[in-house]
Amino acid sequence: MINKDHDGIWQSCLEVIKDNISAQAFKTWFAPIVPVKIENNILTIQVPSHFFYEWLEENYINLLSRVVKKEIGSEGSLEYSILMESNHKNAVPYTVKLPTQNNNSIRNVPVSIPLNHDEKQIRNPFIIPGLKKINIESNLMPQFTLDNFIEGECNRLARASGYAIANKPGGTAFNPLLIYGAVGLGKTHLANAIGIAIKEKQPNKIVLYVQSEKFAHQFIDAIKNQTTNDFVHFYQMIDVLIIDDVQFFAGKEKTQDVFFSIFNHLHQNGKQIVLTSDKAPVELQGMEQRLLSRFKWGLSADLSVPDLETRIAVLHKKMHGSGIELPKDVVEYLAYSINTNIREIEGALNTLLAQASLNKKAITLELAKQMVDKFVKNTAREVSIEYIQKVVCDYFDLPIEMLKSKTRKREVVQARQISMYFSKKMTKSSLANIGAHCGGKDHATVLHACRTVVNLSETDKQFKAYLEDLEKKLTLQ
Repeated sequence: MINKDHDGIWQSCLEVIKDNISAQAFKTWFAPIVPVKIENNILTIQVPSHFFYEWLEENYINLLSRVVKKEIGSEGSLEYSILMESNHKNAVPYTVKLPTQNNNSIRNVPVSIPLNHDEKQIRNPFIIPGLKKINIESNLMPQFTLDNFIEGECNRLARASGYAIANKPGGTAFNPLLIYGAVGLGKTHLANAIGIAIKEKQPNKIVLYVQSEKFAHQFIDAIKNQTTNDFVHFYQMIDVLIIDDVQFFAGKEKTQDVFFSIFNHLHQNGKQIVLTSDKAPVELQGMEQRLLSRFKWGLSADLSVPDLETRIAVLHKKMHGSGIELPKDVVEYLAYSINTNIREIEGALNTLLAQASLNKKAITLELAKQMVDKFVKNTAREVSIEYIQKVVCDYFDLPIEMLKSKTRKREVVQARQISMYFSKKMTKSSLANIGAHCGGKDHATVLHACRTVVNLSETDKQFKAYLEDLEKKLTLQ
């Protein structure tokens, strides 16, 4: 084994891998891998794309770690050399280290705790009872940091308050911090990022991220096992408590009662509390008023739907992190087409990369259109007003700023009216909202524009041809 070169070591790894997975999976995910070098017990393998690397990490990490350590020894590890995905023929490899599964920088230090009157140790609900020392895992997700949380108008207040808390947990007016918003807008990301930033600045702080559903189940177990005092005492030891999806407590009176007790203790002792919810405090049904009033003690910051600029920034950040380069028109198309939330934007990009990588196709605007067509249909999404305006302006070779201006030039007025017409026809937006997107026009102007477009289409063949062309582009046919 010591005398083996990188080719020999990788061949030995493949022999074991082949016996543990299907022939098709081996052919798809392991046959294309090329061993590059072995140095300091680190085996470097080259994979065709970042998507390929992520798939291996997600589906075969345990198998890979096992075979590499078997061949190299307990100190053996793996690095990936990834071919840069771009439109250029000469691909540039870059290297990604195999991430450690336990991120030491966000782990909590062991906690010393008092014994109760029965000389039994307080039980950590996250671990099997009976251990003599309590190690409280932070449960933070290391990929969710403040650095990769893109700032925009949609989240500026929440992000800024997160920075303030990270610098002085429990010592700002933002306690508790309640982050609320619809699904996929980054609540979990920001809550984790605050915890990670605190651990980086103050490693001795005991930070705990827990989903509200997990908290409720732990409490139920504590009632069954008659260990509710241990449960409460455990949570009272936390320096920074992050509860995700607090709306899950709605209707659970006993869970709310115990959380009320824990909340009061932490708050009175200057500990930081961060909560997330899919609704603003005033809209949370089934919650006790005394708990809601405490939610309002600090700051309630909402995350709204990202604007176009933020959506483009999210795509660029994702591309940079993945080492990929996409054509500008593809990036714009994705940003204009997927306008609901950040999770779906990233999902659309991942789907596009997967299709291109697995089918060995170049990433083009046409491929993006085919993917978004299926993606939009599958998620029952509508085309956005912004995208309609972009397509219309591109068609008539006008800058989009002109469409939103006050100018009365005939060609601009016509493009503006067509944009209003398709916005009314293809979206669920109100007339007032459509008008607001077109330079602050009122609903009557939008109605007049739609009637004008219909009348012209019936009398002007050239104009009708414009509409048909544009409708094909907008429906991705």
